[in-house]
Amino acid sequence: MTARGAAGRCPSSTWLGSRLLLVCLLVSRSIAKEVSEHCSHMIGNGHLKVLQQLIDSQMETSCQIAFEFVDQEQLDDPVCYLKKAFFLVQDIIDETMRFKDNTPNANATERLQELSNNLNSCFTKDYEEQNKACVRTFHETPLQLLEKIKNFFNETKNLLEKDWRIFTKNCNNSFAKCSSRGHVEQHEGSSDPQIPESVFHLLVPGIILVLLAVGGLLFYRWKWRSHRDPQTLNSSVGRPEDSSLTQDEGRQVELPV
Repeated sequence: MTARGAAGRCPSSTWLGSRLLLVCLLVSRSIAKEVSEHCSHMIGNGHLKVLQQLIDSQMETSCQIAFEFVDQEQLDDPVCYLKKAFFLVQDIIDETMRFKDNTPNANATERLQELSNNLNSCFTKDYEEQNKACVRTFHETPLQLLEKIKNFFNETKNLLEKDWRIFTKNCNNSFAKCSSRGHVEQHEGSSDPQIPESVFHLLVPGIILVLLAVGGLLFYRWKWRSHRDPQTLNSSVGRPEDSSLTQDEGRQVELPV
């Protein structure tokens, strides 16, 4: 192969590389467009209708269930609130919302599980070390729980329709604030039990001393009564003889001469 022939092949390889780059860009743009359309229209009115049917089918009861959810008082950022709630909602749908198989409510739950799995591509997950930040345990009725789930999907739907990238926001700073606040509250809560514990340590010796003192007084009183009772018995035994003699002397004096 001549040098000229070798040099003539260089432009063709360069042209091929540019074509591949152009194809990759077009493919990536089409994928991004599909993802955007996918996230923007992921939650439909039909899903909200299903949730409303679940709410309407619940029996009104005062019984409460425990579940973990985002504490909105700690996390006031609406985007980070929904982002944190998304993974908790998945756990609630998978573990808490259980119905009898092959029932309308069970089928509705399966549809919500499918929806939450598809939404994974629209949410970025932040660091695992802050997994429990901004989260607390709620005790509410099943009706209140389902209303929370519906509100979550409704608010998420509205935000995704405005911006499908909105839940790629980095919320680590917001979660860190909750985490630090939680440590402070936990420290304050742990210091409270020390007060009754110290009082307990002071009360126990005092109670023991009082009991010992009362026991000593009762023992002393018993000993004193035990020494006093024999003397009283002896004096009472001797008194009848003296009284009989006195009566006899009186009788002798009253006899006529």
